[in-house]
Amino acid sequence: MNLLPWLLSFIFPLCGTLGAIGITPPGTVDFGHLHLQGHSEYLAAPAGFLPAPGITSPAYNLPPAALFATLQAVALTLPRTFPLDSLPQNLQAAYVIRTPAANFPDILELAVVAEPDNKSGVIFYSHSIYGESDYGKNREHILAWLDALNAKVLK
Repeated sequence: MNLLPWLLSFIFPLCGTLGAIGITPPGTVDFGHLHLQGHSEYLAAPAGFLPAPGITSPAYNLPPAALFATLQAVALTLPRTFPLDSLPQNLQAAYVIRTPAANFPDILELAVVAEPDNKSGVIFYSHSIYGESDYGKNREHILAWLDALNAKVLK
C-alpha cells in the first residue's frame, strides 16, 4: 500500500483497506425513495424517474436479466472497482470504486428496471463515504459506467 492511504487511514479508516473490505453492503435499495442530500452523490435514471436524476439513462434493447448480466461483466472492466453486494433476484448490485492516489472509497449502487417492449433501463446511484464534496467524482463514476455499458450494448 502507498504511504498516503496509510496516513489517511488514521483519520479515514477505510482508506487503509483494500477493495470492499470493511464496507457494509447496502442490501436491497428502494431507489424511488432516495433522500438526496445534494452533495457527495449523483444519480442517473431513466426518463421520468423520481427523484429527478442528474443524468437520464437510456433504455436498452435487452430484457432486464440480460442487462443485469451485462452490467456485471462491465464491472470487471472498470479500474479500481470492487464488488460489494449483488442481489440478482432484485436486479441490484453495489460496487466500491477507489480513488487512485488516496484510496478513498465511493459506493456505486445500481438497479435494472423493466421498460416497455422487453427493454430495460438502469439506475445508478454513486455516493461518497467521506466528505462534503466529491469534486464531481460520483458523476464521473456514473459516466464511466454508462460509457462502458454503451460500448458493450450499443455496438
